Amino acid sequence: MELLHSGKVRDLYADGDDLILVATDRISIYDVALPTAIPDKGRLLTALSLWWFEQLADLVPNHVISTTDVPAEFAGRAIRCRRLEMVPVECVARGYLTGGGFAEYQRTGAVSGVELPRGLVEASILPEPIFTPSTKAPKGEQDEPITYAQVVDKVGAETAERLRQITIDIYRRGAEIAADRGILVADTKIELGWAPDGTLVLADEVLTSDSSRFWPAESYQPGRAQFSYDKQYVRDWATDSGWDRQPPAPEVPAEVVEATRARYVEVYEKLTGNRWD
Repeated sequence: MELLHSGKVRDLYADGDDLILVATDRISIYDVALPTAIPDKGRLLTALSLWWFEQLADLVPNHVISTTDVPAEFAGRAIRCRRLEMVPVECVARGYLTGGGFAEYQRTGAVSGVELPRGLVEASILPEPIFTPSTKAPKGEQDEPITYAQVVDKVGAETAERLRQITIDIYRRGAEIAADRGILVADTKIELGWAPDGTLVLADEVLTSDSSRFWPAESYQPGRAQFSYDKQYVRDWATDSGWDRQPPAPEVPAEVVEATRARYVEVYEKLTGNRWD
């Protein structure tokens, strides 16, 4: 195998005509990889993505070829997948106002060019899910919000509409399934690519704790920060630490590592109904 790319949290290898996508235990926040790993993270996110790929199979094809035909050292955290020409846009759907979207709304009254009602607060539910794309920044740089018009400029009107519709459809399906299990999906980011026949294909990971914000429905209350089953806990720790969000990132304390792993395990079990061994 040939290592093609080592990203913030995943490594990509070429194996003949296929790719081997390996989810590591690395974690990144603010587009910076932290020096401290989260044990089992790669296996947890791979297992959760595979479960979601099955739930979404009727909406959009995915890149998975095999989960078992991978090198033994990567077993459980790798997927053999199809080669795709990746779309040069991060596709994001939001159903609640939080994070960078809330900060942008406070400044402009809109998110990625989508005008929103006045008077919304932190964690407000939106009238309907919105498509809020961003750039795909090189490693070490941060993604930046872009408008739908900028997506059209990048990929054309027809593809832009397909990206928006697929992203919203995936969000709606994911949010519906999660709600039945007591979890709110505040937002999610997906990756899409073109197959050789021009089909748009879902790739990378989907509806995981790294690509989404998950909140327990039972404690949801707009107007404040929510308990998160995702890496928001690490973001909050980093903010309180005084780190300026520029590399190199500080080491993560053991208690933050353990609490983060516990949240990843809990949301996996709640969503899938499977016990994590």
